[in-house]
Amino acid sequence: MKITHGMVVSMQYELTDENNDTLDATEDGELFTYLHGHGNIIPGLEKGLEGLSVGAKPHIIVHPAQGYGERDPEAQIEVPREQFPDDADLAPGDRVSIDSPEGEKIFTIAQLDEASVILDGNHPLAGMILHFDIEVADVRPATEEELEHGHAHSGDDHHH
Repeated sequence: MKITHGMVVSMQYELTDENNDTLDATEDGELFTYLHGHGNIIPGLEKGLEGLSVGAKPHIIVHPAQGYGERDPEAQIEVPREQFPDDADLAPGDRVSIDSPEGEKIFTIAQLDEASVILDGNHPLAGMILHFDIEVADVRPATEEELEHGHAHSGDDHHH
């Protein structure tokens, strides 16, 4: 079976950056499963997997426009340090959630000092060229329920 719209795909992967540093990977024996064609993964990876079959081991390169976008310098904000609890253990690279009028937003602490914290709203992988080494382990048609929900279900867990 080939990977096409509406198929459930299970795979192992390793994600590396331009310096070949591992950013993410499935554990040995673990599979990542998603519903193809429903926006469950970044567009460039989905496009690279289209038409492949079980056993395929592609190396897929995803540029920012088809991944997590370019870095937006306007996505950084400076917040007074006093907005955080005194006992908060903050460090650059930490992820924090902020309530906003549009709902909860996740930021990365870019810099901080005693007076302020600079928060970066860009996705941590924004602006990066991503390298995926994939092994396609399974491809099957989605169930009606998976298609209705817009994502793959694993095992007997069909609850949200």
